[in-house]
Amino acid sequence: MTIQLLAFGIAKDILPNAQMEIEIAESTTIGDLKAHLFEQYPAFQQLRSLSFAVGTDYEKDGRILKDMEEVVIIPPVSGG
Repeated sequence: MTIQLLAFGIAKDILPNAQMEIEIAESTTIGDLKAHLFEQYPAFQQLRSLSFAVGTDYEKDGRILKDMEEVVIIPPVSGG
């Protein structure tokens, strides 16, 4: 199945594109996706936190993804 991946902040600098489609297996969870991204893009491991949202809702690692969902990668926010 296919999901839309959308990255913000430093996450968009780590990925080849800020918005991209990726193929994942049925029953893939947010945790599975995170592990895949850490393997494919080791720079993600350097971030102190990394959140994911599906649509407009933040989701935990156990959330099972569905075909054609938009998954947003939200890196730690800095500023002051």
